[in-house]
Formats: sequence, C-alpha cells, structure tokens
Amino acid sequence: MATVGEGGEGDTSVLQQLKDTIDKLYEFRDHYFEQHGIDQAAQKAEDVKAELSKTMKLLDELQETCPNKAQVNMQRGRALNVTSDFDPEALDLLSKAVKLDPSLVEAWNNLGECYWKKGDVEAAKNCFSGAIAKSRNKVSLRNLSMVLRQLGADPVDRFKNIQESVTVAKEAVQLDVNDGTSWYVLGNAYLSVYFSGDQNLQILKQCMSAYNQAEGDVVAKSNPDLHFNKATVLRYEEQFQLALMHWDQASALDPTWDQPNMKQTQLLGYLSKVADMVHHKGKLKAKRLQSMLKSLSEKDLGPYGGGSFESSTGKKVPLESTTLANLASGLNKNKLVLGRVVCSVTTEETIPFTFALTDKEGTCFAVTVYNVAPNYGTIVGDSVAIPEPFLQHVDLQHKDKFQFSLIRVETPLVLVVNSRKLGLDKQAPTVLACTTMSE
Repeated sequence: MATVGEGGEGDTSVLQQLKDTIDKLYEFRDHYFEQHGIDQAAQKAEDVKAELSKTMKLLDELQETCPNKAQVNMQRGRALNVTSDFDPEALDLLSKAVKLDPSLVEAWNNLGECYWKKGDVEAAKNCFSGAIAKSRNKVSLRNLSMVLRQLGADPVDRFKNIQESVTVAKEAVQLDVNDGTSWYVLGNAYLSVYFSGDQNLQILKQCMSAYNQAEGDVVAKSNPDLHFNKATVLRYEEQFQLALMHWDQASALDPTWDQPNMKQTQLLGYLSKVADMVHHKGKLKAKRLQSMLKSLSEKDLGPYGGGSFESSTGKKVPLESTTLANLASGLNKNKLVLGRVVCSVTTEETIPFTFALTDKEGTCFAVTVYNVAPNYGTIVGDSVAIPEPFLQHVDLQHKDKFQFSLIRVETPLVLVVNSRKLGLDKQAPTVLACTTMSE
C-alpha cells in the first residue's frame, strides 16, 4: 500500500483523473473565447468561477479514493488558483503539498503564483527559484522573470534583476518556442528594459517581435495584458493607429479594466494637441512668427555649418541643408533641417519631449525627442538643427481624424540648439527603476 505523500501503482489512474479534471478547468479558462464570443467577455470571470465550483465537487468525490495527500492538496490548490484573485485556501493547500512532497515542481509553481497574487514577491521568487533547482521548466523560468523585475533595493540590484529577467525569459522561450505566454513574458522583460531608462528603438523592436510571436498562440492572444503592453510599444514606436486598436482589443477582452480606455484617452488628447499646434504653428501671431523665421541663418547650424558631422563611430558624415517640405518619409540620410520652435506640448507622460518646428519657408512639423533629461526642454524661439531626420506622416482615423508630419529624434545629443550642440547633461540619465506591467 502507498504511504501518505507517495503515488503507488494502485492510485495512478485516480491521480490521472485528478489531473485531467483540473486540466479541463484551465482549458475552459484559457480557451474561453474559442467557445464564447468576445461580447461575453464581461461574463468570463463568473463562468470560470461556476466551472471551478463544479470542478471542486468532482474533486471531493475523486480524492476519497486517492491516498496520495500531496497530490490531492496540489490539485485542489491548483483548482482554486485558476482565478486572478488571491485565494488563502489555495495557498494553504499548496503549502501542505510541498511539505509532503518537496519534489512537486508544479506545486511550487502554483504556490509561487499564490504568493505573487498576495503581493509577497520575495516568497514568490523563492518558490520559482526552488522549482528551477529541481527542474529547469518554462513555467518557473518565465514566472521568475516576472518576479525579478519587481525586486531590487538599490539601482545596482535593480539593473542586475532586469538583465537576469531577460535571460531567464529567453530560456523559457527556448524550452518551448510555441508557447505564447513565454514569448509574452519575454516581451515584457524587454519593455522593462526600455522603461528602465534605455529608450533605444532596437529594444522596442525586440519587444514587438516577442509580442508578435505571442499572438500566434491562441491562449496568449486572448490575454488582454498582451494587447495592452503591445499597444504601449506601438505608441512609443509612434504607430498610433495600431496602438489604439490594441488598446481597444484589451478593453474588449476585459471590459472591467479601465486602464486601456484611459491610455486611449491620453494618446488621443496628445495627438489632438500635436495636430493643433502643427496646424496653427503654435498659434503665434503672424508678425512674431515672421520675425523669428527671418532671423534664421547659417550661424544657427553651429557645428553643422561646415556641411558635415561626426557620427557616434567617429566617421565624418556629409550634410546638405534642405527644407522640411523636401524631406522624404523614413530616414533622410545626409540631410539637415533647421527651424525655430513655435511651441511645445505638455502631457501626463514625459516620454517623448514634443515640440513644433517651423522652417524658413513656414512649413511646420512636430518633433519628438527621446532620452531627454527631465529638466530640459526647448522654448519658443529656439533655433534647432536636426541631422538626418527620420520623418513620418501621421494620418490617423479613430473617432477623430489627425493629420500632421512628425520627425523622431532618438537622442538630444544630435541636436544643435541656438548654434550649440547639446551636451550629455541634456540626455536622460539611466533610470534603473523597473516599470510594473500587468502580467
């Protein structure tokens, strides 16, 4: 006869029935929208709870014939852990399971998730790290990635944790490249790197690539957090139409979550301000604007006045002055534009710094600058020279219509303002605090 905490041959079939019963519960939750229309999203949480109630009754019957108390406790805890809310009974059952059988990796993973929901991040980390020590599995690794981004008492520790978060998320993906949830967590790890202070467009591209992979999995695709975070990336890639679309999708998948609508409202407000300031050239009086533009001259180009600049690699790059109207979409290699700031846009979000630039011909474009130090910004009347500008034409239809042209600048260090190239003090210092994302 099997002893308590052991699984003998006699109860193998019962153990399988226990597992299958819980697996069906999770399948109901994870594949809900394959069986129900998205219009029933508001009902999902209640439907999952009803399914949980039925599952618990089945478990009551099955556990009577199973002597393996560790497995019974684990499966009951697993069932109660199916909802997004912390369940004290689930925590108690899973704690008992790992005490009876410390080798149960799945119990450790679920226990860690319970602690995560409870807000005990250190305990959650210990559970996932312990599970990984027993078996390097994708669930423990991606959950550890999620937890690491919330830990760190000082900047050095936070930096280390963010980097490790990316590393363990990559390993989770490598263990199963078809698991969309692991791809989603990897995307979040990259997003944390971006918001930790390194606003590098390449990081956003890696993040977006991971999210796109995640969307190929029907389970991950039904996760409103995936769409919310993807929209966040699209917003900073300045793909505004797609960002709004994914916030719409996040809201549709979870109608009780108000943040997607709040983000939409913020972005639409920002775009409205930008479109208005570009269209009205900062609402400056014609006489003042004419005087500002007339005074633009070669000396405002500063170090770019010689017809070249030195790239980050030390290479000399030739530059040819042109007008805003003559720029092409995308990167304008070897081109240089000059204009005056006619206004700036203040918003709730500090990234990016946005202003309107008008050149000598009177053409006005928006300019977004990333990695700007918090205490710096251009003011009305400043002359600004931008080498090799990256241009896009925004033509957006979402409730309202917005049309304007926009130059994206990755770092203030390439700008020449009032004849002087901006120094390192105008670039944002690396901020190693990790932004908490929904996962």
